[in-house]
Amino acid sequence: MAFAFTAEPAVIAAIDDWRAWLAHERRISDNTLDAYGRDLQGFLRFAADHLGYPAGLQDLQSFSPGDFRGFLARRNADGLSRSSTARAMSTLRNFFKFLEKQGLAENAAIGTIKTPKVPRSVPRALSEEDAMEAVDIPAAIGDLMDAPWIGKRDTAVLLMLYGCGLRLGEALGLNRGQVRGAGDSIVVTGKGDKQRLVPVLAVVLQGIEDYIAACPHDLVDDGPLFVGVRGKRLSPRVIQRRMRDVRKLLDLPDTATPHALRHSFATHLLAGGGDLRTIQELLGHASLSTTQRYTEVDTAKLLDVYEDAHPRARR
Repeated sequence: MAFAFTAEPAVIAAIDDWRAWLAHERRISDNTLDAYGRDLQGFLRFAADHLGYPAGLQDLQSFSPGDFRGFLARRNADGLSRSSTARAMSTLRNFFKFLEKQGLAENAAIGTIKTPKVPRSVPRALSEEDAMEAVDIPAAIGDLMDAPWIGKRDTAVLLMLYGCGLRLGEALGLNRGQVRGAGDSIVVTGKGDKQRLVPVLAVVLQGIEDYIAACPHDLVDDGPLFVGVRGKRLSPRVIQRRMRDVRKLLDLPDTATPHALRHSFATHLLAGGGDLRTIQELLGHASLSTTQRYTEVDTAKLLDVYEDAHPRARR
């Protein structure tokens, strides 16, 4: 995504270098890169309003703690969420650290600003029934369209989210060759370019095969598995729109997003007796605490596990 940054040319050149470094050295996703761009764009607009002119490198170096707190106050007045502001401050720290490493500007004040506390939210999983219906609906929608292969494609994508626990970007990033003769598992590249082996259920493989058989485009091994109507790699927005259709048809809450299917994968595995360490590996989480936040198990289930497993409870 292209951004129009309100700043002097030297700052814009530094931003271009920073974004290139993030993309090629840190290998962050396009979605994250766009989010960082929006964060920095918002800060530079604030800086231009605050200074009365587009900021230069010297201006960024001279920003005081009060200036940064003014930025936070502006975001609060604009009604932006704490989680959004916390990410924006993380973006700024990253950018300023890059400027310092490049010898372009150094500002210690940003390190003194406390990031707004973000309420800890528990991911919303769908019920098993809703998850299964959500996965099946796109094919039914596709049967009513002029191009039923699209419904099969969207069903295959959602099957990978719920059946394999993939992130949407991981599913859409797959190439055709990665699933050709894959058997019961595939290698997925996740965050930080880390690879993991993910088991694939027979129903998921069947959904993929149904889509491939119906797809009018020539899917080559080194090309995308999931494509749009023009044969290019499928955009996440297409699947996000499809989930909006699914929500309306099934009367599901707004929390029923593509990512909620990944939450559901983890939650239902744990409720079915899976252990957190295994689920952590399947999800590609670096930290077990992240996996714990992805799972929801009711009190009765926890008591059942306790009574079955704890030596004192068995006496």
